[in-house]
Amino acid sequence: MSLLDRVLPPRMGLSFRWLFASNLVGNIGDGIALAAGPLLVASQTHNAILVALAGLLQRLPWLLFGLYAGALADRLDRRVVVMVADAVRALIVAALCVMILTHAVNITVVLIVMFCFGIGEVFADSTSSTLLPMLVDKADLAIGSARMQAGNLAANQLVGPPVGAFLFAAGMAVPFVTQAVSVAFGVMLVSRIATPKGGVRGEAVTNVRRDVVDGLRFLWGHAAVRTLAVVIFVFNITWGAAWSVLVLYSLNRLHMGEVGFGLLTTATAVGGIAGTASFDWLQRRVALKTLMRGCLLLEVLTHLSLALTTVPWVAMVIMVVFGAYAFVWGTLGYTVRQRAVPTEFQGRVGSVYVVGLFAGLVIGQGLGGVIAEQWGLAAPFWFAFVGSGITLVLVWRQLAHIAHADSGS
Repeated sequence: MSLLDRVLPPRMGLSFRWLFASNLVGNIGDGIALAAGPLLVASQTHNAILVALAGLLQRLPWLLFGLYAGALADRLDRRVVVMVADAVRALIVAALCVMILTHAVNITVVLIVMFCFGIGEVFADSTSSTLLPMLVDKADLAIGSARMQAGNLAANQLVGPPVGAFLFAAGMAVPFVTQAVSVAFGVMLVSRIATPKGGVRGEAVTNVRRDVVDGLRFLWGHAAVRTLAVVIFVFNITWGAAWSVLVLYSLNRLHMGEVGFGLLTTATAVGGIAGTASFDWLQRRVALKTLMRGCLLLEVLTHLSLALTTVPWVAMVIMVVFGAYAFVWGTLGYTVRQRAVPTEFQGRVGSVYVVGLFAGLVIGQGLGGVIAEQWGLAAPFWFAFVGSGITLVLVWRQLAHIAHADSGS
């Protein structure tokens, strides 16, 4: 059996391979921007509130359009929606490149671009997450999700960020030109995926508002999926507060420089690859509730460790550990939700879930910038440690109920 067949089993179909390839290529571009974007912001301002605001504005569209995007994913041709949304994203980045090359860029322009890019991301991500269950059997969802997450990590955090930091040092516009080309190429790959034409529900007889309400009712009525959404919401408030100033933390507290900031995200990807390699072994030998509790406990300890350290190599090790458990947690959460939610509800329920996730990030990022300005760059990590620790104590027993969601009950 070839390496390709081992990584992407033939039984999962050619369309899954096209989906994987589009995810890989698109995330290389987004990974480049993961380092270049914050560096661009930092080149325009050193105000911690404005730095945090840049990330907040990219995620704010989830609160404004997320539920609507999820409803459309269940009404329209999902493949076409992904293609159109990603094409718009490529055009937005191309416009940013023009502004940089013509010296018209400033912090206001960057913030506007972040917001507009975020709108396209809402529709692309809400819909692309529903394609996997359409292409593979339910029994293969875990391995399919793991492979997609692995490709995401390798491209978005392992390859992309150091390349993005290097390209930014070579020329401010270079990484964003590369991102635009990558996202556009991803559109072409998505076009090769074979899915039934039209929406998964056939002829929709309800309006979009009713669709959104139905999605909310399904999530609220499913105890395990509801609890999982609440946990993600709260933990992303604490995570968002700490990570909102990570670029300043890297530059001014760890003194790692621009390339060093890219290496921090690379360290996360290295941990994610380790999580990928161990995922099959873990899910066979460790109870789901134990895995979830372990991941969240490591999250609490990660915030504490970053609050305490000023040593670059220690921070790198911490980020490797973070990447490992974050990958496992993300794969478990996605698989549990996709197994529990019927295909015709996945767009709506998934959008409610992600809106909650980004609502937590928006709140956290807003808090993080203010906390850092008032009490220093380590303060958001202390806030995250205390907040996540208290939350974990409160939900410890309830995590056992989340573990039953993959039974479809």
